[in-house]
Amino acid sequence: MQLAPPAGDDLRLVHWVGRAFAQRPAKIGIAVSGGGDSMALLHLFARWSAQTGHPIAAVTVDHGLRAGSDKEAADVAAFCADLGVPHDTLVWNTWDGHGNLQAAARNARYSLMADWARSHGVGGIALGHTMDDGAETFLMRLSRKAGVDGLAAMDRVFDRDGLTYARPLWMCSRAELRAYLTRNAVNWVDDPSNEDVDFERVRVRKALTQLDELGLRADGLTHAATALRQARDALDHYTRVEAATHVRAQGGDLIIAQHPDVPDDIARRLRSKIIQWMGQLPYPPRASAMQHLMDGLSLEGKHTLGGAIVTVTGGTMRIMRELNAVKSMTCPTTDIWDGRWALDGPHADDLRIAALAEGIADCPDWRGAGLSRASLMASPAVWQGATLIAAPVAGQQNGWTARIVADFHSSLVAH
Repeated sequence: MQLAPPAGDDLRLVHWVGRAFAQRPAKIGIAVSGGGDSMALLHLFARWSAQTGHPIAAVTVDHGLRAGSDKEAADVAAFCADLGVPHDTLVWNTWDGHGNLQAAARNARYSLMADWARSHGVGGIALGHTMDDGAETFLMRLSRKAGVDGLAAMDRVFDRDGLTYARPLWMCSRAELRAYLTRNAVNWVDDPSNEDVDFERVRVRKALTQLDELGLRADGLTHAATALRQARDALDHYTRVEAATHVRAQGGDLIIAQHPDVPDDIARRLRSKIIQWMGQLPYPPRASAMQHLMDGLSLEGKHTLGGAIVTVTGGTMRIMRELNAVKSMTCPTTDIWDGRWALDGPHADDLRIAALAEGIADCPDWRGAGLSRASLMASPAVWQGATLIAAPVAGQQNGWTARIVADFHSSLVAH
């Protein structure tokens, strides 16, 4: 297919996709479902690639949840062949029928795409999310009583599973992209599930039509979400600043005053970020879970949340790893354990890192570490089968040392 040089509005859209990534990957992946948004994204990137010579590749995830999805994937593959764009179809066939279908499909889609990218030399993937998607997400989160973080606009660029994703069309409306497709004679498929009111997003999409009559249009909601994102970024900045003063580490534990001398929202963010880091969670706990945590601490002085144990003594809060969260976690001694621990010592193929757990009985000097028994039981140890070789955090070194390679304060920058 011969792609005409862009002009007018097309030139503006091509310019946007060309600026999708702050640091342009050596090869860019395009996520294409066959719907209007992603087909426009694909066509725009194909025109940009034809102009610049920068390599791109397309990927389609067939969730196999409705009849005809395989044909839609095949149509995308045929269109990519016409464009001269490499394309692969990934099939998701592990749905067990339990839980939230849309959430499971979304998680599977990202996981499959990340694996595909790594095996094809793709350093970043562009997604076709539009202004309308952002407005719908804003209303969905508003209905769940979300705060600043939840209502903040979707990130234009973000990392997930070690891969960078970009949303270059976040300021384009769905109607604008369909107009682009029409004037460039590009066909697309309307997913019939987009009319299924059993899905929350479909109900919200229909409600937006009615809200438009009140002046609550997608562009206005996008403006509000963008302002909230700026507010969130400012709050995150001051959270990092206050963390340097109020949060300290001891071994694998984190310590903070129960009521640090900071504004309430900053204190809440500090506690939430600590739980996220300690539990190695992809997102901070929900506000309701954090409130339940604080209520539990006020009653009993101890509570668990997200793979972390939290205790309060004399106005000081200590957060440690929960053994149940790591008791089945194991890896070679040369790997990073629990997302943050590196062990240095006489590595061997028959040695593994696992939680110390009941092996603490073989560490007579564990009290000298200054950490609680519960904290040390969840710390890394070197095992040879069922034999404890070393527990460096618990004072049983035997030639081994342990260090945190992804510390809490650095994680605040990364997130």
